[in-house]
Order: sequence, then C-alpha cells, then structure tokens
Amino acid sequence: MSTEYSKTPESLAHLTEAQHRVTQSAGTEPAYDNAYWNHHEPGIYVDVVSGQPLFSSTDKYDSRTGWPSFTKPIEPAAVTTKLDRALFMNRTEVRSSGADSHLGHVFDDGPAAAGGLRYCMNSAALRFVPVAELEQQGYGEYRALFEPGAGPSTASSAAPPAESTSKEQS
Repeated sequence: MSTEYSKTPESLAHLTEAQHRVTQSAGTEPAYDNAYWNHHEPGIYVDVVSGQPLFSSTDKYDSRTGWPSFTKPIEPAAVTTKLDRALFMNRTEVRSSGADSHLGHVFDDGPAAAGGLRYCMNSAALRFVPVAELEQQGYGEYRALFEPGAGPSTASSAAPPAESTSKEQS
C-alpha cells in the first residue's frame, strides 16, 4: 500500500505561524530555542505539512548547532535538495519530496563514520512520532528501525551538499 504525501489547503490551515513561516517561506527558527534540538526519545520525524516520514532518531546526533541534526534521511527519496544562494553563500537546501516543505539545509561537516553529512533541520518543519505510537499513527513499517540489533537506519544519504562547512542553519 502506497501513501501519497502532499500539501493541501487543509494541512496548511493547521500550521502554526512559525510552522508556516519555516515550511512555506524558507524561514529559520532560533538555535537552542526549538522543540527538537535536544530531544532524545526514540521515534521518527515526519513533515509537519504532509506527515511524510523524513528522519529517524537512530540517525540523530548532537551537532552542537542548536538545531536537530541527522546523518541521513529515513529513505533517500524522502527529501530533495537544491542550491540556496541566500545570505551571500552557497548552501544546499533540503525540502520534503511530497509536500515540498522547506526543512533546513545539509552540510558536509557531519560525522565521517556516518557518511559526513549533517542534515540541519528546523523543528518547526517536523512532527515527532514516538516508537510506541508508530502503528497507531500509520508508521508501523518503521518499527524495525528500533528493534534490537537494528542499529542506524539503512537508508542511504541524499545528494552531497554544496561547498560549505558553515555551522549556520537554514
């Protein structure tokens, strides 16, 4: 069974002002003043607009930037990337593939052992689904990521980032 993840007028109507600014206008929330920068509960992070699964807590790490950071998306096709030339620098913007929501940016200064990428995301673009609620919320297929011996998710990383090793966020 395939799920279609997209942006609808109804999904946009349920967004807070901050969620709308981040996902629809490529905004950025403050470092260390967002919901998931220091969140450690096992589960998955989905697009706040469409519900599309984007990242797993098994790939989350402390990048010391004040934003939630991941080594890779939950599935390679979950995100798309594009060159962002705003702020007088080249960065690689990360968007959800289903609803085209702005999520953050990807940089090439992540943990080398995990592929070297840092997906630096805005909490306002994400909704967290705890492991205990995966089946109830329709994400049961991701439970295997949290079974003993599963380790970090097996999804490969998306396109490599543009030339930037800045610790700046989206």
